Amino acid sequence: MSMRTTPGVRLLPNAITVLAMCAGLSAIQFALNEQLNFAIGSVAVAAVLDGLDGRIARLLDATSKMGAELDSLADAMSFGVAPALTLYAWHMQDNRAGWVVSLIFAVCMVLRLARFNTLLDDAEQPPFAKEFFVGVPAPAAGLLALLPLALTAHFGYPGWWAHQGVVMVWMVLIAALAVSRVPTLSLKTVKVPPKFVAPLLVGVALLAALIVVFPLLSLAIAMVLYLLHVPYAVYRYHWLSRHPEAWDAAPRERRAIRRSNQRRLGIRPPLRRSVAGAARRVRLPRRPTGPGHPRRSWRRLELRRNRNDY
Repeated sequence: MSMRTTPGVRLLPNAITVLAMCAGLSAIQFALNEQLNFAIGSVAVAAVLDGLDGRIARLLDATSKMGAELDSLADAMSFGVAPALTLYAWHMQDNRAGWVVSLIFAVCMVLRLARFNTLLDDAEQPPFAKEFFVGVPAPAAGLLALLPLALTAHFGYPGWWAHQGVVMVWMVLIAALAVSRVPTLSLKTVKVPPKFVAPLLVGVALLAALIVVFPLLSLAIAMVLYLLHVPYAVYRYHWLSRHPEAWDAAPRERRAIRRSNQRRLGIRPPLRRSVAGAARRVRLPRRPTGPGHPRRSWRRLELRRNRNDY
């Protein structure tokens, strides 16, 4: 029996999706018991499992329409409902506005996933659109919403980031980024040049060490870095939209196109050997100086204009 028709193999991606949903919903129970570390870890585990189920399904050729719908439902529960109820149970139970903000966050996550499913069948998108997400993806949004909780669990005390007003504004901001049209990079299409493979592996090892020693702080730093990449993603999206010749080009060819455009616009500083608009330096052969050999000047050889000529 082939792998494609094996029922157990086709069940594996869906089983991982169900585990991701269970991990995400477990964060609510940990938050009710004031186990903040486990609450954040549950959502992080759900994000890891969410990244694995789709890849395993494509690798085993076990993709199905039911799996896609189940994945969307699991994402809505793990990264929409679970973070909203976790933050509400942690710090906003005595505030009616906190429940409203939690509802807004959960609804925005569901709307973001519904739009994602509709864009999968959109044939009018340009070829480079597959390199970007429309808005912040659901796993990243769920972890970003828990950033105040992660900082509180790491430092051991509620700072200014744990104020009710700050938490509610932060949740609304992340929800707005999730349903917005702001492009963000998709890690599925990121290609690493060969010369950066070794430094990247060193960075991965360093990140693993930081996660072991300071797991919550490492998660907070990763989330902040993710937010900082958004302006670059917006710039790259608009640059590709204005340069159709780079849509199907390799990363090296795209960099060459970008450099040529920068030179044409005068953004990149010119090289020393070819300075635009500058006169080349001319060296005169040395001649003996004396009474019988008059001294030559640049002005006499008409290599430099006189100031009175302007």
